[in-house]
Amino acid sequence: MQIFETLKPEETLKLGRKLGEHVKAGTVISLTGDLGVGKTVFTQGFAQGLGITECVNSPTFTIVQVYDDGRLPFYHFDVYRIADAEELDEIGYAEYFYGEGVCVVEWANRISEIMPKDHMVVMIEKDLEKGFDYRKITISGGGSDEDFGD
Repeated sequence: MQIFETLKPEETLKLGRKLGEHVKAGTVISLTGDLGVGKTVFTQGFAQGLGITECVNSPTFTIVQVYDDGRLPFYHFDVYRIADAEELDEIGYAEYFYGEGVCVVEWANRISEIMPKDHMVVMIEKDLEKGFDYRKITISGGGSDEDFGD
């Protein structure tokens, strides 16, 4: 487990980028945290680390967004609006989770029963007592023991 603290969105973006630079094919990341905590900012940095140049936004209404222009295919899920994990069967989630790309799943706690056992967990938390933009980012599981921070 690694714990990072960021004090502004640019630092959260940079940490995501570092993880994207080091992630290996087949990695599935559970990205959790309250609304507005910076999950999309982290994911945008992650995509940059993969070499993706197109704009990355949260796929809240489409469930998954596919990016093929980086060093690995990137599948960005947002499952906030699904009612049941079975909804993901319709889009063939297993092909993404167990393929040659990498997945980031925002709100993955909503589909914990179908997440791969060896997935990585990235939890982003606020602490307003430490500042409006302060974030505590905990990364665990799924090969997260590799040191990719500065």
